[in-house]
Amino acid sequence: MKKNAIKSAALAGIVILGLAGCGNGSDEVSSSPPAGSAIGSVEDIAALASITWSVDDAGVPLLVFAAPLSVAEGASRLVKEGDGAEIADGDLVTFDYTITSGVDGSVSASTYADGLGAQSLILTEEELDPVFYTALLGHKVGAEVIYANVTTDPSGLTTDLVPIFGAITVTDVATPLARAEGTAVSPVDGLPVVTLADSGEPTVAIPATDPPADLVAQVLIEGEGGLLTEGQLAVVHYSGWLWDGTAFDSSWSSGVPASLTLSEDQLILGWVQGLVGVPIGSQVLLVIPPSLGYGDTDQGSIPAGSTLVFVVDILAAI
Repeated sequence: MKKNAIKSAALAGIVILGLAGCGNGSDEVSSSPPAGSAIGSVEDIAALASITWSVDDAGVPLLVFAAPLSVAEGASRLVKEGDGAEIADGDLVTFDYTITSGVDGSVSASTYADGLGAQSLILTEEELDPVFYTALLGHKVGAEVIYANVTTDPSGLTTDLVPIFGAITVTDVATPLARAEGTAVSPVDGLPVVTLADSGEPTVAIPATDPPADLVAQVLIEGEGGLLTEGQLAVVHYSGWLWDGTAFDSSWSSGVPASLTLSEDQLILGWVQGLVGVPIGSQVLLVIPPSLGYGDTDQGSIPAGSTLVFVVDILAAI
């Protein structure tokens, strides 16, 4: 359902922080360390202890230290505990961050100052660096954390591995549902028929007819949460098929929901138009004509001119 593989500057920054696994953080980490504690080797903890969390005149966090400063692998230090909702495994966590080079102290990215907006991810041990995961688990909204890792030079000037330091402030958290919950809605004749496994994973039987010419957004289960708005980050489980019944994608296969921004620069139009205004907790059948999908362009295993069928469970949104 994504328009393409181009990442925003903010998402690239998240990868640089090591959330996709650049670091070598130990798997032997305890959950929810106390305020003021640090995670990592003795040497890396000492490096983090030399960093001062400061703010500039605009209130933007700055990490102040004597460069160059090195770490050998992933490490983190809780600077301040928050006073909001507690963060649990599987939660959708929203945060601001800066990325500071350990080589020269330069800032390569900042959601606080760059107008990128706070970023969000699902806190899962399987997907994240274990040190980052443990640095947030069990803490609260408002927490301030210094996170360190070793990754490819963010400047792009070299391919060398360099130490980077992130100043992270947790700004929000939401707990996704496991599957759609709410009131069942009678299906409409002539549309694909959806059957759910005990887990909630959908399959479809697509009628042997020509596909609809216009977008179909049929609510199958009506949730009780707030209405999705354009620009929100939503957590969803989904499966997708071509009109001939060929499956091409599913978040259910990995067991990890997807987090997607409901905007035209991130998703195909059929998703945005079909999901905006739908209550959180709902399950929606989308039948998307080529004009609101990938048009006349091949997209991986999706041929040009394809009508797309999706079943989407809306699990949370921020």
